[in-house]
Amino acid sequence: MADQIKHEDATITAAGDEKLEAALSHEELGKDHTNYNLVDKELAQYASDIPVHIDEATNSRLKKSIDRRVLVVMIVTYFLQSVDKGTLGFASIMGIQKDTGLHGQQYSWLTTIIYLVILCVEYPENYIIQRVPIAKWLGVNIVLWGTVVALTAVAKNFTGLIVLRGLLGGFEAVCQPTFTLLSSMWYRREEQAATVVLWYMMNGLQQIIGGFLAFLFTHIPDSAPIHDWQALFIFHGIAAVFWGIFVLWWMPDSPMKAKCFSEEDKKLIIERVRDNRTGLQNKKFRIHQVKEAFLDPQVYAFILIQIFTTLPSGGMGAYAAIVIKSFGYSTWETQLLQMVTGVVQVSSMLTAVWIERKYKMSIYPAIVSVLPTIAGAAALCGTKFTPDKRVGLLIAWYCMFSFWAGVGLALSLVTRNVAGQTKKSVVVSLTFMAWATGNSIGPQVFRQKDAPRYFPAFAVILASFVSLVVVFILLRTYYVWQNKLKDGKLARGEAVPDIDGVHAFEDITDKENVNFRYQY
Repeated sequence: MADQIKHEDATITAAGDEKLEAALSHEELGKDHTNYNLVDKELAQYASDIPVHIDEATNSRLKKSIDRRVLVVMIVTYFLQSVDKGTLGFASIMGIQKDTGLHGQQYSWLTTIIYLVILCVEYPENYIIQRVPIAKWLGVNIVLWGTVVALTAVAKNFTGLIVLRGLLGGFEAVCQPTFTLLSSMWYRREEQAATVVLWYMMNGLQQIIGGFLAFLFTHIPDSAPIHDWQALFIFHGIAAVFWGIFVLWWMPDSPMKAKCFSEEDKKLIIERVRDNRTGLQNKKFRIHQVKEAFLDPQVYAFILIQIFTTLPSGGMGAYAAIVIKSFGYSTWETQLLQMVTGVVQVSSMLTAVWIERKYKMSIYPAIVSVLPTIAGAAALCGTKFTPDKRVGLLIAWYCMFSFWAGVGLALSLVTRNVAGQTKKSVVVSLTFMAWATGNSIGPQVFRQKDAPRYFPAFAVILASFVSLVVVFILLRTYYVWQNKLKDGKLARGEAVPDIDGVHAFEDITDKENVNFRYQY
């Protein structure tokens, strides 16, 4: 039921009959019946009015099956996406700039163009994934981006590189919105933080494995038919193509269309997520949910969180090898030392998952994870880059990567705290448009004329993370306030509690549903 308010208190707003239907669904149908006008037709064939108890053994079995079919695909795919996109960073000190005649800010633009394209295609991408077989769409895009990565090896100049990088951005734009949707579709709210962090953590793992592979490819002799950086792109591209073909075969499009599960298991898989109260699938466009998305304060917090994290990370990722080498290390040493940043990322994110599971908190651990980043950025702002200080500079650089724990937890708030399929589509689009904006700006703050210290860039990074802490505090305060308002409505009898989640699969928003509680 939408707001589950009493009939005599209901008011008709400009949102129209659709919103009124949601607002009155409980009163019209009774609290023990689902309003199937607000439930997706495919979902309605499997969803039940009456909640079904799932014992712990069955739940564990189902989750393991989902992990094998869905989580594994998300983890491996996001790893490949991260390493394919980040290969340019490894290649930056392997000769690609010299061999293709890059100069000035051209290298920076090769990263920026990816996110500018993503910025343009993000909303169409979200619209598409709500309406097509999502696993098939994902698999096709993986094959296409793998092809583009492999073709990067034949680029001879800036023009060829920037065209290919633009195409890469267009095909890779499928990942984040798809995985955000899949995480909320297949997993319980209490499982979503860990789920999101596990696939998002691949940003760190690619630094470890990608750095090691780059180190190995660096040993290709100059007498070889192709350069080491070209071999690196070809290897990663071919790997992605084969993985995309596997995804097309292995991954189900939705719980309702999963041929790998029995009809009974499909019903139980859907029943698992009843308590999420965020819906599961609905292809009907509801205009009032669009309006709500743009008026929801938490959405602007999500946008700011993305900008304040990706603006720094976009530059740090593109210039990681260049910055570490500027401390006074050789090319081989830099490739190996860069792997440690991945260890820091993975360790901090796994720690965040453990804390979230144990203490049921997301925002406080996110704030704590940003503090070492602020300290590291401050140290790099205040220290000259000289060889005698290279160890201290390297430690400060590593400290800056602890913030990734907060990034993963913040992204899980989007999957857990936004309900209503149209609203969720808009919010995910806005979130990743902000993600693309920050990532596109990030490399541009590292200007060649500021090398090797890049003081303005690190000053921007420091300011971004201080601002991020402020946004986290304000967002948590907002969630506490909203939950108290909903508790008050129930306590005063202004709304009817939906204890059994009878209305859980109706396409209503987090604000409309008085039984929805924000997690933080």
